[in-house]
Amino acid sequence: MRTARIAEQLGCHPQTVRRRLHRFNTEGIDGLGDRPGAGRRPRITEQERSKIIALVSKEPPGRLLTERDGVMHAEDEAKAAYWTLDALAEAAREMGIRVSRSQVRRILLSEGVRWRNIRPWAQSSDPEFVPKGRK
Repeated sequence: MRTARIAEQLGCHPQTVRRRLHRFNTEGIDGLGDRPGAGRRPRITEQERSKIIALVSKEPPGRLLTERDGVMHAEDEAKAAYWTLDALAEAAREMGIRVSRSQVRRILLSEGVRWRNIRPWAQSSDPEFVPKGRK
């Protein structure tokens, strides 16, 4: 069959068929397989990406937690009280994942994960508190 006819049946471009035929003639059956794609290989594995995403759902190490007796304490007072990109990158580095702040941002944005929460000083634990509405 002609290359145009083969391409029509396979649903690809005729030039793709020509390239594959040429590779088959030079390399044999091994030449028909897909070649590795262009571009840089990912440095962070999917498992590491999942760990970074899972960090957002955990409490930050510097967040104040109230005990039953009313005493407040933090796991590590020197660390961030809420998640920021810097805090997430630092926590990932502590888990052994070499990642930068901007890379954490790209990972979370690509997955649609929000890391920004309401700041602790913008919340009220008062049950009668009603935020101001629009004027």
